[in-house]
Amino acid sequence: MKPSLSLMILSLLLGACSHSTPMPPPGVAAPASWQSAHSLHHLQVSQQQWWKQFASPELDRLISQAQVGSYDLAAAMARVRQARSTAVIAGAPLLPQVQFGADASHEKLLRGHGYSQLDANDDNKALDSFGTRLNASYEVDFWGGKAAAHDSALQSLKASEFDRDTVELTLLSGVASNYVQTLALDEQVRIARLNLANAQRVLHVVQTRHDAGSATALELAQQKSLVASQQRYIPLLEQQATEARITLAVLLGQPVQSLTLGDTLFSQLHWPTIGSGLPSQLLSRRPDIASAEARLVAASADITVARAAMLPNLTLSASIGSGADHFSDILRSPFYNLGAGLAAPIFNNGRLSAERDRATARQQELLQSYRGSIINAFADVEKALNSISGLDRQRQWQDEELKQAQLAFDIAQHRYSVGADMLLTVLQTQRTLYQAQDLHVQLRMARLQASIALYKALGGGWLASAGDS
Repeated sequence: MKPSLSLMILSLLLGACSHSTPMPPPGVAAPASWQSAHSLHHLQVSQQQWWKQFASPELDRLISQAQVGSYDLAAAMARVRQARSTAVIAGAPLLPQVQFGADASHEKLLRGHGYSQLDANDDNKALDSFGTRLNASYEVDFWGGKAAAHDSALQSLKASEFDRDTVELTLLSGVASNYVQTLALDEQVRIARLNLANAQRVLHVVQTRHDAGSATALELAQQKSLVASQQRYIPLLEQQATEARITLAVLLGQPVQSLTLGDTLFSQLHWPTIGSGLPSQLLSRRPDIASAEARLVAASADITVARAAMLPNLTLSASIGSGADHFSDILRSPFYNLGAGLAAPIFNNGRLSAERDRATARQQELLQSYRGSIINAFADVEKALNSISGLDRQRQWQDEELKQAQLAFDIAQHRYSVGADMLLTVLQTQRTLYQAQDLHVQLRMARLQASIALYKALGGGWLASAGDS
């Protein structure tokens, strides 16, 4: 075979083997629109600091503390630095490795005549030698395995950066949600105390009438039972409020004793109008989806690495140096050395083919995880939109429920005080009013948390370009 023809065939062979494995398509089609009625707001969510939309300076301060003090976020940032160093390590074999060395030796025969492996002998009992050398070695990346390993490490770095963004988004949404819960529980405690005070006023009326003989012992016992029930409920709410504060402090990376909250009232919190945009835009908004995609690309590169390990590798080496018996003559005898080595796997009991199969299976696993993350992202948005829609409808009727419950209690209390109605009516309207007031707070808390959940589901203003570095 002619040399030119052999070179052409070798070039074609190298070109056929060195290409990277293409990444399979996602295989998940985005729906045309969201199912919820709130999907009519096709607005971009580009606000990076989404928490500022709630117009709460206290929440802004807590978010800033979490960004600085959270240990989970600090750990995620450390993982990014690890991945960056790993990428540098993976890229090192793409260039030759150069080493410098210098040595000196002193050899002396203590007694006897010496032997064949010893430079010193009976005539020359002490010898000195000095040398310097500069070595360079390079493994030719015929099959693209080294470049693929570097690409895999770079994609893993991107995935680590996206994971950091996911941790931050989860952290900040957790801070906002726990802050809302803390204020809501404080409001529930306040309402419970007001209702307890009101129940004690009614008890005073019942006691007065009982002492006058116009109220029965049963009526007095019923009202005392209601007062005791409301007194029991307050410690429970206070316990839950303390636990919410402890959770909030943990998210901020500080003990609860250091947590300070302002005098913001729960009623002062309001939720913004959030546009959900189109489902197709969600793929560029969520850092967890971007992370899954980066890991899938890295797995595709790992297949190329595994395939390259099954093929021969060529290593080139070169060195230049000098040596002498006296240090002053060390540079007077320079020399160089060139070398090349070819190694090919012959038998490894199926290890290399198993590595390739494992890399392929890993890619298939991450492909399914990537598809699953997309479906889960769509579901998260749908759940948040559905929650907002349902809570808005509930609150519309609950406002009327609270209004009528207050009116009914006022009427019943007045009628009982003048002897025109039974205490049972007052007790029923008391319970109804308290339940309506408590439910009003719970629905407002759920509505605020649903807005936070929607921001999180939409990526919290995160965009794909923001995660690249």
